[in-house]
Parts: sequence; structure tokens; C-alpha cells
Amino acid sequence: MISVLMRIWRDSVSATHTFLTPADIDMIAAYVPDALRSIPVLLVAEDQGVITGFAGIDKEQLEMLFISPDFRNQGIGKAMVQSMFRDFSVTEVCVNEQNPGARGFYEHMGFQVYKRDGLDGQGNPFPILHMRRRA
Repeated sequence: MISVLMRIWRDSVSATHTFLTPADIDMIAAYVPDALRSIPVLLVAEDQGVITGFAGIDKEQLEMLFISPDFRNQGIGKAMVQSMFRDFSVTEVCVNEQNPGARGFYEHMGFQVYKRDGLDGQGNPFPILHMRRRA
């Protein structure tokens, strides 16, 4: 399962995180398998037995949401986030500042930026926007 999720992660990041170089993606990819194994709640979306995306939740924080580029813009991410609101009381998410598509998606889903960090969690120069769901 991890290898399938890693393929979706890499394909999704390559398609949406245009600010990352291939070397950046390789560097980050080294952390992803452990993140997938350690996330308290891992949701997987499927369509006719094909894994189309996944999301990870820790407490009320959406930690990761990746949809295969072959299945983007079909409502899968929206359905997953709505499920997270309903079933897991998700209220927060972090997004790369240089990924305006993700920021726009989360704003559309009711989140707003409340804080900015100049570096990502590994200390790399990829600013992170902390977003909280509006009440």
C-alpha cells in the first residue's frame, strides 16, 4: 500500500508543487513513508478498486491530502474534506504558500490563513500558511 500511496504523492506533488525542483521532491520523498506509517488516521479514496487519493489526520489537523492527477477536479478532495469535517472534526490545515491552487481549494472549503511560517517543518525555505476553518 505504501508504494501505491508514494506514487500518488509523487505524481500529485510533481503536478501541483511547481516551486519544487526534482531534487527537492526526492529530498522530501525520503520522509513520506514514515509520515504515512505514523499518521493516526489515514483515509484512502478509491474508484472501482483503484486508489485515487489519500488524506492523513492528526487530532483536528489535516496533515496531508493528495489526489492522483488522473482524478483531480472530480470532487474527490472536496468529498474527503467534507467527510473529515463531519467524522473527524478537522479544523486546521497547513499549505505551502507557493501552492496557490491548494490555498484556493482550502479557502473554498472554509479555511482562512491565521499564521505564516517562513520555513517548512524540515527547515527548508518553503513558507507554510497555517489555516483554520471559519466557524
